[in-house]
Amino acid sequence: MHVYVVGNMGVDQTYLIDELPEKGASIHGRKIAQDLGGKGANQAIILARCGINTTLIAARGHDHQGDWCRNKLAQESLTLLPENPLDCATDTSIILNSADGDNVNITTTTAAEMLSLAQIIAALADARPGDIVLQQGNFSIEKTQAIFEYSRSRRLYTVFNPSPVKPEFARLWPLIDLAVVNSVEARLLGAGLVRRDDAARRLQAGGGGALVMTLGADGAILFRDGKQQRAEAAPCRVVDTTGAGDTFLAVMLASALRRALPVDDVALRHAGLAAAITIGRSGTHSAFPTRAELSAILA
Repeated sequence: MHVYVVGNMGVDQTYLIDELPEKGASIHGRKIAQDLGGKGANQAIILARCGINTTLIAARGHDHQGDWCRNKLAQESLTLLPENPLDCATDTSIILNSADGDNVNITTTTAAEMLSLAQIIAALADARPGDIVLQQGNFSIEKTQAIFEYSRSRRLYTVFNPSPVKPEFARLWPLIDLAVVNSVEARLLGAGLVRRDDAARRLQAGGGGALVMTLGADGAILFRDGKQQRAEAAPCRVVDTTGAGDTFLAVMLASALRRALPVDDVALRHAGLAAAITIGRSGTHSAFPTRAELSAILA
């Protein structure tokens, strides 16, 4: 079984601030870290550390930051495609961390947008029926849809984490075998319904498969075939929530794959334990659980 993560990579620059600014405010901050990031890279790294055969399909720019990202990824047990950089700047995220552990992210998408559908399809050439294609919300609705349509034509299992969220993503639900959203994304994609159960039912009525809704400190819920399975969040000390959602998704998927089962309550519990490790550390890539820590969780 092979997972193809089709997404983005970039450089995360993290700044510590007293509190999240209001509109029009000017505030002081202190740069505390530079790390490898991008939701695609994050999820691919965690999957690879879980022992899953992983290919990251993501673009880097033709600059020193792109070289820095490539060198960081070379330390992980995954394949990066395409091999050559694109003629653009590498994507960057500015992360504002407040004193209470909350955060706001600002992310560029230039390199991700320049990654063509033809390059992505070429990188999927070796995929076999039953392999997994995992996307986030980094591409346009048209590119995202085309990748999932191609994946379905190849009998690949499709996983969607629509973040950053676009309301138009709701029309892709018939192409999705497993969706992973937080409560805000569920409401936006579920036609603005406030109750999370109502939003989940609305999304599944659109023709999708299973749905996992993450609820932060309230854990996570799996919706499948009209039934729900819930897992409580693992206790942790909140230091930095950046990357926790990516950790949760990747470990949840890895747990199911390693046991040759669909995502279940066990996978949710494993994912919660791993996410708690990330939340208890500062940074993005540097905060992720190690291969040894993940092996202990998934044993």
